[in-house]
Amino acid sequence: MAVLNLSFAACGFLGIYHLGAVGAFLRHGDKLIGSLRACAGASAGALVAAVMVTAPDKLEHCKDFTYKFADSVRQQRFGAVTPGFNFMLTLREGIEEILPADAHNLASDRLHVSITHSKSGKNHLVSRFTSREELIQALLASSFVPVYAGLKPMDFRGQKWIDGGFTDSLPILPVGRTITVSPFAGLQDVCPVHRGRLNTQLRLANMNIMFSVENIKRLNQALFPPSGRTMASFYEEGFSDAVRFLKREAWTS
Repeated sequence: MAVLNLSFAACGFLGIYHLGAVGAFLRHGDKLIGSLRACAGASAGALVAAVMVTAPDKLEHCKDFTYKFADSVRQQRFGAVTPGFNFMLTLREGIEEILPADAHNLASDRLHVSITHSKSGKNHLVSRFTSREELIQALLASSFVPVYAGLKPMDFRGQKWIDGGFTDSLPILPVGRTITVSPFAGLQDVCPVHRGRLNTQLRLANMNIMFSVENIKRLNQALFPPSGRTMASFYEEGFSDAVRFLKREAWTS
C-alpha cells in the first residue's frame, strides 16, 4: 500500500465527528494505520490529528473532554463569547491533560498543524516542535477564532497567529495520498452523504462542501455546540462514515 496521510477539517465542536472516525480507524483500519505516515489538520482537526499521532489510547478521554467542553459553552448565556468565560484556557487545560510528556517528539515531522499569520493572513503548516509547550501553542493558535475565542491572537514563535481554518481548513500533504475527513457533506474521503437536492458546491479555504441546509446548520453547530445527544450522534456518524470508506477501499480488518 502507498504512503498514506490523514487530514482532519476545521470544524469546531463537530470535532466529535473526527473522534468517531478515529475510533473506526483504530478498530477496523489496521491496513490504513500500518501505512500512515503523517496527520494534518486545522483548528479542531489539528487537535484530533495531534491525538492520532501522540495519544491514540486517549480517545475516550478526548470524547469526555469534548462533551464537557461543549456543555460548559452551552451553559454560558452567550456561548463562548460570554464575558468572563475563558475559552482558550479551558481548551489549553484539555490539551495539557491529554498530550503525553514526549508529545513534541512524537509529533515532529508526523503532525502538520495549519495556522494563519494574523497580520499577513498567510497560511503556515507547522511540523517541527522543539518542546511540548511549543506544540501546545501551535494547537492553540490553530484553534483561535478572533472575538469568538478572545480578542488577542495567540503567540507562537514570537509572532501572532489565528485559526488555520481561515486559510487552509483541510491541508493536503505533498508526499503520498492524503485521506480527508470532514463532518460536512462534500467531496472528502470520509464525510456524510449529501442528501440535499442541489448539487452546488462551496469552497471554504481548500475544502469543498455541498451547499445544503444541513451543512449551513452544521457550520453554526461548529461554534454553538448542539445537545449532548446530537454530539453523540455526530460521533456515531463519523464512525460509520469511516467504516464505509474503509469498506469502499477494501481496507477493513
